[in-house]
Amino acid sequence: MQYAQGGGLTDERREFRVRLRLQAAERFARGEMPSVIAKDLRVHVRSVER
Repeated sequence: MQYAQGGGLTDERREFRVRLRLQAAERFARGEMPSVIAKDLRVHVRSVER
């Protein structure tokens, strides 16, 4: 989900979050377990599943 105002984040932080989402999406598409992806990216499993 993206917010029109950027959710109060700096441009740098927004870019970081986008890159993180893309990494998670690519790994999820390859069939990696959400728990492994979450641990590697240091995010919650639910974030990977979304």
